[in-house]
Amino acid sequence: MAQPRYKRVLLKISGEALAGDAHRGLDFEVIGGVCDVVRSCVEDGVQVGIVVGGGNFWRGLKDGGDSMQRVRADHMGMLATTINALAVADCLEQRGIEVRVQTAIEMRAIAEPYIRSRACRHLDKGRVVIFGCGTGNPFFSTDTGAALRAAEIDADVILLAKNIDGVYDSDPAKNPDAKKYDDITYAEVLSRQLQVMDSTATSLCMDNNIPVFVFALKDPENIRKAVMGENIGTYVHG
Repeated sequence: MAQPRYKRVLLKISGEALAGDAHRGLDFEVIGGVCDVVRSCVEDGVQVGIVVGGGNFWRGLKDGGDSMQRVRADHMGMLATTINALAVADCLEQRGIEVRVQTAIEMRAIAEPYIRSRACRHLDKGRVVIFGCGTGNPFFSTDTGAALRAAEIDADVILLAKNIDGVYDSDPAKNPDAKKYDDITYAEVLSRQLQVMDSTATSLCMDNNIPVFVFALKDPENIRKAVMGENIGTYVHG
């Protein structure tokens, strides 16, 4: 039986992905499919941390626009990630997986405050840890939150589950001749301004030598394939 390539992973899932085809709210069929695969990874001994976005409910700058103060709009986005974190946690618990939700902004009635040593201890005990509120600071994306948490917990890789099956040299939805990369360096991503993660997150991964594996979440089984090291997306490295 094949062994997982990675021991500890940080899975980043966008809020939009959790909404399924509706693009808003929560699609529990999609979330359930993701949780089934996460359970199989945990059963294989993989330690899983998860960072969730909040775009299925609110995207700070995009939704707030000129109508709101940026900091407050971003705080609303952090609350949206917490809703998603609790939803994913509930689905995992229904499948018999121990879960802890940790938030960068304290919400003691519903989640643990983020403490690195406690998160690592949960992972060592086979619990899934879901990180909400991004970095806890406005002006930073949940991609940057994923890069930060991956560095802090010494994750072997960031699994970046998106609506596209890898990194392309241009938008494949607009350019049928767009070229997909099997692997690419952080420096190339930044110099070519490719839309993998925002530049802050990419630079943080580059500085800490954290590889990022980009793949499509349309088939949740791709999470397991990525953990096993199968070539199903784009590998971004130093």
